[in-house]
Amino acid sequence: MSRKIENLELGIDEDLAEKLAWMFPGHGPYRILKKSVDARRRHSAHFVYSLEVGDPGEVLSDKEEVVEKISSSTQEKPIIIGSGPAGLFAALRLVERGIPCLLFERGSESTQRIKGINRFWRYGELDPRNNVCYGEGGAGLYSDGKLITRIKSPHIPYVLQRLVRFGAPEEIKYLSNPHVGSDRIRRVIPKLREYLLQNGCEIHFNSQVVEILTRREGDRQFVTGVKTEQGQTFQSSQIILATGHSAEDMLYHLQDIGVHLEGKSFAMGLRVEHPQKLINQIQYRNWAEHPKLGSANYKLAHHDSSSGVGVYSFCMCPGGFVLSSGTSPDGVVCNGMSNFNRNSPWANAALVISIDHQKNFGNDLWGGLKMRRDLEARAFQAVQSADGTKQLPTQNLMDFFEERSGRVMKGSSPSGESAVRLDLLLPSALKNKLKEGILKFNSSMKGFLTAEAQLYGLESRTSCPIRVMRDEVSLESTSHEGLYPAGEGAGYAGGITSAACDGVRIAEKIFEKVSSLSRVSNRDK
Repeated sequence: MSRKIENLELGIDEDLAEKLAWMFPGHGPYRILKKSVDARRRHSAHFVYSLEVGDPGEVLSDKEEVVEKISSSTQEKPIIIGSGPAGLFAALRLVERGIPCLLFERGSESTQRIKGINRFWRYGELDPRNNVCYGEGGAGLYSDGKLITRIKSPHIPYVLQRLVRFGAPEEIKYLSNPHVGSDRIRRVIPKLREYLLQNGCEIHFNSQVVEILTRREGDRQFVTGVKTEQGQTFQSSQIILATGHSAEDMLYHLQDIGVHLEGKSFAMGLRVEHPQKLINQIQYRNWAEHPKLGSANYKLAHHDSSSGVGVYSFCMCPGGFVLSSGTSPDGVVCNGMSNFNRNSPWANAALVISIDHQKNFGNDLWGGLKMRRDLEARAFQAVQSADGTKQLPTQNLMDFFEERSGRVMKGSSPSGESAVRLDLLLPSALKNKLKEGILKFNSSMKGFLTAEAQLYGLESRTSCPIRVMRDEVSLESTSHEGLYPAGEGAGYAGGITSAACDGVRIAEKIFEKVSSLSRVSNRDK
């Protein structure tokens, strides 16, 4: 009978199979459940494994979750708005449950989307439909593919299993910091799309939903369908809203039709870039260049208990690139990504400051969104004033800290760099908190504060500053029955995996409702 082995330490140059043969002579097959790197002890960097080890002849099970299909479904198809992680995995779960659905995406499928992204990075020509935030795959899923999450959801194994089925590397199921990579996710998304098309999902690309149709019965409001920019209407009493953290136009439309919204705390800041060799040296020390370790990452946080403000690293990209990620022609946004091999000579991460909605904006629902838009516009104007065009505003880390002008280095961004005083761009409260956080980070990672690093602006799309309110049990809008706010844009996720799990969770609620209606219909026959 198989046994679970927890916290098995393995030296960097040790062989796992040899160690298991020594520990359990004559053992059967084994599989890795979890693998991480522990480099906290200066002279003994090592791997830490959790394993399942079987007896000779035993077959270890690592089967995909099998989803039961509904016996019969109604003619009405649920509608999904947005093809990011929440929308795609909601669609996947629905079709696996035997429920056909309609999916609408304002942008193009992935091969057309990347053309728009490349033109933006190379020439500064923004395609409002196809950029790092819009188009098939959504924001985080397409730009990088990091799958780290802090949530505890029973749907995490399902999400990882399905990604592997469509081409993601097997190791994402057990690595402590799973990552698909921008280059590989481009091959995963089309396979997922083809599966959806073959199994009951009708996909409409370049088809922005401009109106959610509703009806009222007394004090109750219901959704009845959607209207697209082409003027077509599609009827459904179940709509999954998965438009992502940048779809401001949809948020304003929701307010117009009376959907309950609330301001949400969020975070903003800048993105820091170091040479990857430096980060390797800080994190791995004597083991910095060991081929088994690859590019080191980090996670940093500082919380000021007196003010309640936190400063933390976010979306750390070892061996990665800093990307221009705006969605409007007069605003600058940056983000980070890594390819699967993480072999760029640079490491980058967002350094962001928490912004409490109530403390900063009170009853102004749109205060956070207005702040975001204003700072993005100011960043764009700063680049233009510095005789730049498509470049990202950039400042040497020491110059930012000393609040002075200076030259910037050639970094990883395909859009290039424009020397800008980011210390003047940020509001003083955010600038001071960021400097405070950087000092703390340098105390735990000696060498973090260095002239070899530089900052890029503006890291402003960590999450949406608005939440579309929903019932905790039914997951429906608190104002409109049948409307299911989902993922990051609605305020219920903070990354690829959590957004995908949220989409699956909502699909399960719809399955429960459809199953109940089907049972009632069958009884009445």
